[in-house]
Amino acid sequence: IDGTVLEHAGRRYFVWSGRTAAHDGDQHLYVAAMANPWTLAGDRVLLSSPEQAWERAGRSGVNEGPQVLRNRAGRVFLVYSAGGCWTDDYALGMLALRDGGDPLVRADWTKSDRPVFRKAANRGAYGPGHNGFFRSPDGAEDWLVYHANAYPGQGCGDARSVRMQSFRWRDDGTPDFDVPASVGTPLAVPSGDAPGP
Repeated sequence: IDGTVLEHAGRRYFVWSGRTAAHDGDQHLYVAAMANPWTLAGDRVLLSSPEQAWERAGRSGVNEGPQVLRNRAGRVFLVYSAGGCWTDDYALGMLALRDGGDPLVRADWTKSDRPVFRKAANRGAYGPGHNGFFRSPDGAEDWLVYHANAYPGQGCGDARSVRMQSFRWRDDGTPDFDVPASVGTPLAVPSGDAPGP
């Protein structure tokens, strides 16, 4: 599930969440090269498994929803959702591809040892995850889109709301998503966007 395409060094790669076998209760991240925009070329490669405690919140381990993120220098990251969406501790993890690395080589990816974006109960953000990214119309800002619940115990249902906020880059080139914005906090529109009516 949750397939996405990574374009890197003139090649396409398909990244998705799947299981090692039908009886496996965990979800893992896989990558495969693509022969063209609709055909895989070669076997899948296991990139990430839910090995850390925060990736196993709930009944089973979850790595899902991978999204490609590049910094301004072109460094590649995969930001993914971890832990059960049915828990308040659903969160975002991250894989970073080393400079010059091969997306098909697991050892060329470094995994965060803790969530890069997690719940903030005092801000009404439980289980933030399943994210995406966009750049502001003028290209000056980077934005994170995600969903979260406003109250504990709401799980994966219709109570989740779509949220967004801008983020910064650290001096080492990694993203700093900070903490979820408080519910009801007015945010400036993305830079270069016309204000609403």
